[in-house]
Amino acid sequence: MKKEIELSIPPEFIDNVEYQKKIAAKNLNVNVAEINTLQVIRRSLDARKKNPVYRLKVIAYINENIKEIIQPTKFQPVSSDKKVVIVGGGPAGMFAALKLIELNIKPVIVERGKDVQARRRDLRAIMQDHIVNPESNYCFGEGGAGTYSDGKLYTRSTKRGDVKSILNLLHQHGAVSDILIDAHPHIGSNNLPKIILAIRETILNNGGEYHFNSKLTDLILRNNSIRGVIVNGNEEIIADSVILATGHSARDIYYLLHSKEITIESKSFAMGVRIEHPQPLIDKIQYHSTKHNSKLPASSYSLSCQLEDRGVYSFCMCPGGIIVPASTAPDELVLNGMSVSRRDSPYANSGLVVSVGENDWNKFKRYGIFAGLEYQKHVENISFIAGGKSQTAPAQRVTDFVQRKSSQSLPSTSYIPGTVTSPLHELLPKAIAKALGQSLKIFGKTMHGYLTDEAQILAGETRTSSPIRIPRDNGTLMHIHTNGLFPAGEGAGYAGGIVSAAIDGQRSAEAVAKYLNVNLS
Repeated sequence: MKKEIELSIPPEFIDNVEYQKKIAAKNLNVNVAEINTLQVIRRSLDARKKNPVYRLKVIAYINENIKEIIQPTKFQPVSSDKKVVIVGGGPAGMFAALKLIELNIKPVIVERGKDVQARRRDLRAIMQDHIVNPESNYCFGEGGAGTYSDGKLYTRSTKRGDVKSILNLLHQHGAVSDILIDAHPHIGSNNLPKIILAIRETILNNGGEYHFNSKLTDLILRNNSIRGVIVNGNEEIIADSVILATGHSARDIYYLLHSKEITIESKSFAMGVRIEHPQPLIDKIQYHSTKHNSKLPASSYSLSCQLEDRGVYSFCMCPGGIIVPASTAPDELVLNGMSVSRRDSPYANSGLVVSVGENDWNKFKRYGIFAGLEYQKHVENISFIAGGKSQTAPAQRVTDFVQRKSSQSLPSTSYIPGTVTSPLHELLPKAIAKALGQSLKIFGKTMHGYLTDEAQILAGETRTSSPIRIPRDNGTLMHIHTNGLFPAGEGAGYAGGIVSAAIDGQRSAEAVAKYLNVNLS
């Protein structure tokens, strides 16, 4: 017999199976010896009260052996002659490729950046020497922006696809089993490269192709239908359809689509700053104690408020993490956050961003559909100039920002390229600065101690999502006017994060299969 129950476990007993069996036996009114196994299917940390506890959802096997074993997906070499080009080797592209192989369709991934190992040299160059390679950086390259950014796997896109299938595939390719049960699963930037390499090997071993350093420069179109792509200006790759999974920072793709008269749309997004606190301070606030408990992870937070017609919220919170430069061009400064699997940095950082819309980019109306994108570029260039025309970040203590005065000094930071004091209250666009100032006062009341001179903000956090959407039909997931073109993931405006992008990639692959079957009949 098996029973599903919930247990509350003090942190010091989270690894003590015998203790957990005793609690389960008491809950079930059975002898502890009758419980053969406790299978944890969900784990979360509840820190709402003074003494944090772990909430475990478990299946207790009573006088019965465990039978539920995760069955890995079995991949077989593709045997059909159908071929699909996937532009972009990030989560949407990789998981689209895996799904196409399952559907017996050959995936060909073209990635503008380098493979996951070769990317490291370019990341070192931007961190240490302030040199930005426009084709290989924290955003471009195998695995996409998530590879060396963090590896958070939490998503609210549960209705769009099977989250478990994504987590299972990641586990199958080397991710720890904890991601299958944690409420907020996390892989870590130190582990992701090995997993991405394993996924590539699965794709190659089953008939797929990878083309690195292969930048999409044109589309092959006939009679409003896509017939393939051109990479690096001269190499043609003919295909039955194309999945466009380029990520939210591949701005040249939007300009290419516009030049080909392929419909794109502007959309709202969010911009702001990266805020950084000492991690022990956030732990003290969240865990209601100054005492360190080794069984408690570095604590996180999620904050939001509505100010008239504008939302402000924390984004991509990285406990025990560092801030990294995510710029994709030499004349811009873009910040992001990351954590390794241990989350053991002495700093906590998060995006703190403000929603922006059409009224905010009135000054850029001359750019038409690209007005929002140009507004985004403008803020990134402002940050770049304020930092000394390098990857050094302009920064300000949060208390000084709220009081609208310059900081005479700055706290230590995790940001390796360094910081320079700057009056961000004057530097940032007025609407963004005003909303950030108001929200910091609100969040300081929500989390007592959050508004402190120990914390600082760094500019700017601008790439929360794309300012452009590539519209597609809700039913077929195909572009509304271009046959055989399937926009997917963050760059198309339909995802936000590793898991949601992976889900969208899978859905796009399934939609391609339906489209090709129609053509075959």
